Amino acid sequence: MTWTRWLLLIVVFFFVMIQSRLWMGSGGVRDILRIKKAVALQEQQNIQLEQRNRVLRAEVQDLKTGTGALEEHARLDLGMIRSNETFYMIPDTPTHSTEAEASAGAVASSPVQVLP
Repeated sequence: MTWTRWLLLIVVFFFVMIQSRLWMGSGGVRDILRIKKAVALQEQQNIQLEQRNRVLRAEVQDLKTGTGALEEHARLDLGMIRSNETFYMIPDTPTHSTEAEASAGAVASSPVQVLP
């Protein structure tokens, strides 16, 4: 072999080594693609958390300044009602499935009135 063939063989070897590190080595193309996917996922999570934080900030501000949110929480969480207010409870599912059961003496559900 002549010296030019040896030189060409050495250059090709170094080129292959450099390319393999570029594509498969640490900090190579594979790592960059993996990191880009992780960054995109984290950005989506950050957007969702920022939206949640905005809602929570608005709710905290409303609780600090207004009475509407306080009244809503008292009604929903504690089941409180105002005086001179009638509370009606409407079931989600029907109480009786057939008319025969209803006529057999079963009592249909009726609204409940809570008195102070």
